[in-house]
Amino acid sequence: MNKIKKQHMTIPWHSLADQESDTPALKAGLKEKATLIGRVGLAMLSAGTGAWRVRESMNKISSCLGVTCDADIGLLSITYTCIESGDSVTRSLTLVNTGVNTDKIRLLEWFVDSFAERTSRYSIDQFHSVLDTITTAPGHYPALTLGLASGLACASFTFLLGGGPTEMLCAFFGAGAGNYVRKKLLERHLTLLANLSLGVICACSVYVILLQILRQVTGLNLAVNAGYICSMLFVIPGFPLITGGIDLSKLDLRSGLERLAYALLIIFAACMTGWICALVYHIVPAEFVEMSLSRPLLLALRLLFSFCGVFGFSLMFNSTWRMAATAGCIGMISNTLRLELMDDLGTPLILATLLAAFCAGLLASVIKKYIGFPRISLTVPSIVIMVPGMFMYKAVYYIALNDLVTGGQWLSKAILVVTALPLGLVLARILTDPAFRTCN
Repeated sequence: MNKIKKQHMTIPWHSLADQESDTPALKAGLKEKATLIGRVGLAMLSAGTGAWRVRESMNKISSCLGVTCDADIGLLSITYTCIESGDSVTRSLTLVNTGVNTDKIRLLEWFVDSFAERTSRYSIDQFHSVLDTITTAPGHYPALTLGLASGLACASFTFLLGGGPTEMLCAFFGAGAGNYVRKKLLERHLTLLANLSLGVICACSVYVILLQILRQVTGLNLAVNAGYICSMLFVIPGFPLITGGIDLSKLDLRSGLERLAYALLIIFAACMTGWICALVYHIVPAEFVEMSLSRPLLLALRLLFSFCGVFGFSLMFNSTWRMAATAGCIGMISNTLRLELMDDLGTPLILATLLAAFCAGLLASVIKKYIGFPRISLTVPSIVIMVPGMFMYKAVYYIALNDLVTGGQWLSKAILVVTALPLGLVLARILTDPAFRTCN
């Protein structure tokens, strides 16, 4: 069998540095400095962070090396120019794929923050060796663990949307199997739409099969089809949706629009696949049967499952256990606040979502000062659970059936909620981060 050739060739970073030279990075040539600056930016971009953070990291490295850097950043590529003493170097770098890795963001932020004290001791090649360790580090969790994390997140999501124990159980196994299959396909480098569709098909199929088994075992006609949507919510691209909105707020239009286009591609493919599965299995979107729970019990369960949902999503983003637990605590408070505002005060969904995201941003800013985790690794996972995946699916479902009125209503709700999430984080960031609220 012929080996498939790579479409994107590997950049030989060390060959662009003088491997035999012990010259400190501060005294290296402009081309070598420019290569290191570009690699740091590309590594940050590959971890899923937004253009503003990528540019900030490149600027910090450039300032330490005595170089002026101007960068144009997209979803998968960076074009930048480095200037020093009248000379300039312009380069363009491209990623093979995109994804989210919050622990890599943490390590890269440590690399950038500690860079200045090492520029007079480390050579360019030694810095590349440090980056080798960071960029090639495997994920913390195997496919099975990620499957369980996805199941936990989607089962929690199911309860928060109004589902009961049966829907939660089916969603747990459906989402777990779907994300496990998707992770295995990603390890084989299967292209985006193929691994996405197969993961959704697996999730929906396992949900339906398990539901049929429960019906046969219990002898009951369990009307819990509404939960099958929750079994596929692990594919909803909350990270690019939110970081895209933040980029747009900072006028990084190229990055913001590309991220939103990427997110819309995933949403459309996932929802269309789910719609086809619904036609095959004769499943119609329905409302959850309302459960009778006392207010104290409902509040306690909302706190618990908000934590579990965010914790599960954070593990899917390769957060460490401690980072995931921290994000879970933030999400527990902010998402429960959102639900209680709607139930107790009758706050409109959009306003409640905005206030909850604002709360998450404030909490992350305070916690960052004491723990040091990157703010984005706490804020985005903590509000991903608020992304209206069910609204998006119902919009595509009804539009595909030519029910444009119903589909348009769900689509409008989804757009407004997705807009409110990054806006809440931006407002919190403006209030707490002087660097972010300035434009210079």
